Amino acid sequence: MKKLLIAGVLATALVFTVSASAALVPGVYDPGNTGCVEATFIKKTKTLHLVKNCPTATNAAAGADVTGVSGQTFQSAAFTLASAAQCQGGSPRFNVETTTGFFFLGCNNVTPTTNANGTVTYAFTAATLAAAGQQVPTPTGTIESVSLLLDVQGAADVTKVMFNGKLQKLAPGKADFARPCKKGGWKSFSSPAFKNQGQCVKYLVHGRNAANKSS
Repeated sequence: MKKLLIAGVLATALVFTVSASAALVPGVYDPGNTGCVEATFIKKTKTLHLVKNCPTATNAAAGADVTGVSGQTFQSAAFTLASAAQCQGGSPRFNVETTTGFFFLGCNNVTPTTNANGTVTYAFTAATLAAAGQQVPTPTGTIESVSLLLDVQGAADVTKVMFNGKLQKLAPGKADFARPCKKGGWKSFSSPAFKNQGQCVKYLVHGRNAANKSS
């Protein structure tokens, strides 16, 4: 059965390399070698620092693979930003690939919680997504990959990345955000369908403005 890409109000997918334990593997997608995107994990503050210093329309993104969750079903996810101002156009967001399709959980799809230190936490569960008007579908099916993405111009300082109740810690490796489209994978999608691998990768990694179409 062909996978359906559930476009909803978000449309970009970064994808991760499966690992045996829950961890973050930072990386960038920059096919044009612009050098405008950066993903750095700051150990002292346990912060994933994501930057895109170029126009949003530029086909580039920064993020991290969330590993060790393949084979699970979605229960919950969360991340904390240094301030609410860092949530722009549904980015950063989780991109969840399952046997059902792709689900995109952006910071503008739930009501955030402001913490005492001024940071802001975005928690995604069936309940919080429903409470915010179910702007995007709750992920169903068996998880194949998960990632966290920033593809709008600006920066985000992300901490306390959680998935299915587990804190994601830094791990060595190299993220591969285009993995689902490679080795003929682009042929498995039907909604939308793709003409080639390049078209698939561009949609998954940088379908940037879909996050704003429902607002």
